[in-house]
Formats: sequence, structure tokens, C-alpha cells
Amino acid sequence: MVIVLAEQTWRARAAAHATRVDAFIEPHLARRGSSVKHPVHDFLFTYYSQRPAQLRRWHPGFGVTLSGDASAYAESKGYAPVVEEVAQQPSAPVAEEVAQQPSRDHVTVSREYVASQRPLIESLHRLLRATASRAPSFGCFGLHEWAMVYQLSEDQTRHADWPLRLGATGTDEVVESHRIACSHFDAFRFFTPAARPLNQLQPGRDDRPAYEQPGCLHGGMDLYKHAFRLTPMICSDLVADCFELARDIRVLDMQAAPYDLADLGFEPVRIETAEGKAEYAARQRAFAERGAALRQRLIEECERLLLVS
Repeated sequence: MVIVLAEQTWRARAAAHATRVDAFIEPHLARRGSSVKHPVHDFLFTYYSQRPAQLRRWHPGFGVTLSGDASAYAESKGYAPVVEEVAQQPSAPVAEEVAQQPSRDHVTVSREYVASQRPLIESLHRLLRATASRAPSFGCFGLHEWAMVYQLSEDQTRHADWPLRLGATGTDEVVESHRIACSHFDAFRFFTPAARPLNQLQPGRDDRPAYEQPGCLHGGMDLYKHAFRLTPMICSDLVADCFELARDIRVLDMQAAPYDLADLGFEPVRIETAEGKAEYAARQRAFAERGAALRQRLIEECERLLLVS
């Protein structure tokens, strides 16, 4: 079934989406304009490839037609005018012919574009389903961030403007006294050379479906990446839902990290203690539940698009 949105309706939805994400985008742009870095809230804009302007733009998703003045979408990647059957008057005494003509005031994400994205959709669907099929693990305690600074001096860390809570020696002792079992390649690849052999798992770039599990904080944040890679084929409301989850997860990710961010208002989750581990695991479980619902929505979107393509 094709849904047609009146111009007033889709413009209102686009404006609501922009207002929603501007709460996160505007502070980031203000900091960037002042050359101020934020180790927590800048991450989603610097690590992931989607630019703020791209996040801000609302898309209805495949199967929805925008009516009225949708010229801004008509020129956008993936969109095409809706083709309508128009009866034409014959110029000679022959049977009436029916021609295909594009509508001037209706645009939608085209079937041809969806078909062209089939390899991406299949890849994401395979990864999402594999991740969802596994039991979540809640025993990592955010030690990936500690492994990223293992045996580094404080001025060598990724966030050198912020001190290590326990100092370099104390941070190394935490790494050495814990079991490291990071399943997420895009976290593992930032481990220091000395920390990589300490990880009980050795995930690779091309075997993510074999390792990803739904309790992983970085796997939860990556739902945002998976969602925006499906743009404009899925509705931006789902992309924004994934972005908000990723932003909330990033807070815990850095609260449990070895850095002292108290001056930014982030009290540490002291995962080197039993109390800190319990707090981390409880919050991780809550994020896993939120992530499971969003992951299922993305799986269903992939399946819908695969039927089209």
C-alpha cells in the first residue's frame, strides 16, 4: 500500500524531526564553532560519518509519497517523481494509447534505488539478525576503553585533555587484573598493541556477524549507523530513535571509562569496584532492552525492503 502525505502533513513531520534533533545538533555546532571539544557528546558526530545536516533532514521512507511542493526532495539521492498513467488523445484514427508520465507534484523513494541498495540491505539484515539471535553478555564492564589506553602515558590517550582517574599505572593495573572479552571489532581495533593479546576474543573487520552480541554498548550505538545507512529508504523517525539511544549509551560508555570527567558533570561509574560493576551491568541491561526493540524494527525494515528489491 502506498501512503500519500499531504504537503502540510509532511512539512509538519519534517519540522518536528528537526526540532527533536536540534537539541543535540545545535550544542555540537556551537562547540565546533568555538573549537571546543566534548569527549562525550561530540562522539556521534565525529566517529560516525553522518553529518549534522543529514541527521536533521527528515525522510518519509520507501512506500510514502510526498505531495505538493516536494522539489527539494525530487533532486535528492534515491528519489524520483511518481509515474502516473495518463490517457492521451490519439493523433490518428488508432486505438487510444496510455503513456507513462511523471507527476509534477508527487515524489517518492524509487524502487530502482531500493534495488540498487540490495547488497547493503542484505549485509545489514544478516548482521542484525545474527546479533539478535545471541544471548546478551553483561560481563565486559566497559573495559574496552581501558584497553585503549593501556600502557600509554596520559598525554598519549585519545582524550588527553582529561586526566585518567587512577593515573597511568593504576589504569594498567585494572586492565591486567580483569578478564577482557570485547566482541566488537570497532572497539577492539582501538586497543593498544599491548592490550590486543589480552582480549579473549579476536574479532575481525569481516566477521562481525560471528561476534556481535546485543549486550555490547558499542553494538547498541551502532544501531544509529545501521539506521542512517538505510536512509532515505527508512523513516527518519527510526533514525532519530537510534540516535537518542546511542547518545544515552555514550554517556555510560564514558562514565565507565578511565577518564575523570567530573568537571563536565559526569560522575564516574567505578567499574574497578563491585558496586561500579553492578551499576554498569544494570544500566547495560536496560540499554540492551531498548536496543533489542530498535534492532527488531531495523530487521523488519530490511525485510520489507528486500521484498521490494
